[in-house]
Amino acid sequence: MSAEAYDRLNEYAKRAKSADINELREKLQGMHRGPVRKIWDDVLALWRMVVDPKASWTSKAIAIGAVLYLVSPLDGIPDLLPLVGLTDDVAVIVAAVATLAFELKKYRDSQDRTVVDAK
Repeated sequence: MSAEAYDRLNEYAKRAKSADINELREKLQGMHRGPVRKIWDDVLALWRMVVDPKASWTSKAIAIGAVLYLVSPLDGIPDLLPLVGLTDDVAVIVAAVATLAFELKKYRDSQDRTVVDAK
């Protein structure tokens, strides 16, 4: 990761508040539907990486980007469209998981399967 990207991530981390994480957690819980159900374990693994203080910044940045894309109402295909609304979200999650496959193994193997408990 470049020094500039690392500095930017550190700046964002300093401005982040517990309320921001809680809000993201609540929004994420509402995404367990449609085609996202099939990859929910991957979503939870990404989330556990997001909240893990020991995760590398590079990996965490990819995981955060994928989770934010999933919960954001602004994306390539509007989530409200029947049948296809979440397909782009699934594609982003799958791409992030493929990129982080080796590192996500420990998060996938952890016992906790709920977003609420993944603090």
